[in-house]
Amino acid sequence: MATINFGGVLENVVTRDEFPLNKAQEILKNETIAVIGYGVQGPGQALNLKDNGIKVIVGQRKGTSSWNKALVDGWEVDKTLFEVETACEKASIVMNLLSDAGQIQAWEGMKKHLTKGKALYFSHGFGVTFHEKTGIVPPKDIDVFLVAPKGSGASLRSLFLEGQGLNSSYAVFQDATGKAQERALALGIAIGSGYLFETTFQKEVYSDLTGERGVLMGALAGIFEAQYNVLRQRGHSPSEAFNETVEELTQSLMPLVAENGMDWMYANCSTTAQRGALDWKGKFRAATEPVLNELYDSVVSGKEAEIVIEANSKPDYREKLQEELAVLQKSEFWQTGVQVRKLRPTK
Repeated sequence: MATINFGGVLENVVTRDEFPLNKAQEILKNETIAVIGYGVQGPGQALNLKDNGIKVIVGQRKGTSSWNKALVDGWEVDKTLFEVETACEKASIVMNLLSDAGQIQAWEGMKKHLTKGKALYFSHGFGVTFHEKTGIVPPKDIDVFLVAPKGSGASLRSLFLEGQGLNSSYAVFQDATGKAQERALALGIAIGSGYLFETTFQKEVYSDLTGERGVLMGALAGIFEAQYNVLRQRGHSPSEAFNETVEELTQSLMPLVAENGMDWMYANCSTTAQRGALDWKGKFRAATEPVLNELYDSVVSGKEAEIVIEANSKPDYREKLQEELAVLQKSEFWQTGVQVRKLRPTK
């Protein structure tokens, strides 16, 4: 492992230089990897593994939209595409990439095929961490670990095809064979991770649920709406309000942050913008930090997990979700976004 100084804190990370793909291929050469679930993370991880020369099969319920997507992606029925339990039986490493609700529903059928010496892989610590609510308690004689890409499966795949990578965390929950860590790291490299940093199942799920509800999605959408509403209430046009709230951030500023950091982005903006941002960032931090602490406490208490499990287990969950998403889609704010995106210059 490489020791890297992250802002004064030393961390051990695994990079492609010290754990190259050929090492991962050697470790996994006698393994059969079953990717269970072909929804959000499944396609990206499965296809990247396949392209990297790893023996992969896919397990998915026949007749679902995800089953059909797997067919379109080139997986062949009864050769590389199987029903969930059949894939689990054939595999030496089972990658459980079903949704959190899907994992609960499929667990009993999967568990009976997790025999001694096999490995169970996750990309999220939810099921194991909240086992009292999910019922997911792995057998003691198998390896259990996770690799969690810090982004969507679509991003993992697109970056892989560009020759790049998506950073991932990894954790070993249970080492029954003595090979759990090398199996985890090999899979982490083989799915296309840029580098791997160590965590625990518990810390992964706490940070993930906080991040999704906070800066990554919930807070971002909320502050977008708040600023757009204020500008509209103060007499600005939809086009102006959207451009100043979303378009400039996503198309100009965030690429600068991604490239070199927030300080570099500040340095490459006008002096007026610099002064205002530095003066106001503390006020926004002070306003949102209590909310984020409330959010983190809700995650740790298990309340957020309960909400997710209850909502996702209802038979009309997807219909209700579409109703909520339709409210966003049909709002003036995001309908303005549709038109603004159409007006972006193309090559």
